[in-house]
Amino acid sequence: MQDGSLAGGEVEIVGVSGRDEIEAMTDFVSQFDVAHIPHVADTEGSVWSGFEIISQPSWAFVNDDGSIEVVVGGLNHDSLRERIERLAAT
Repeated sequence: MQDGSLAGGEVEIVGVSGRDEIEAMTDFVSQFDVAHIPHVADTEGSVWSGFEIISQPSWAFVNDDGSIEVVVGGLNHDSLRERIERLAAT
C-alpha cells in the first residue's frame, strides 16, 4: 500500500468529512498530510446518513457489487491493508 499499487483491481479511497465546516476539513487534510486523497465535505451529513455512520472514525468499504461493510472505529495499518487488498481482489 505504500506505493499505491495493489495486485488485482483498483481501489479508490475518498475521505468524507462529517457534519463540519469546510475549514475544519482542510485543516485535517493539511495536518495529517492526506491531500493526495480526494475529500468530500459532507457538511449536511447526507453521505454519513447514507452509510448509517454516526461517529468518526468510520470506514465504509463498497464492493463492486454494491455491497457495503461499515466499520466504526479506527483501523490499524495491517487491518486497513487487508481490507483494501480484499476489495482489490474482487
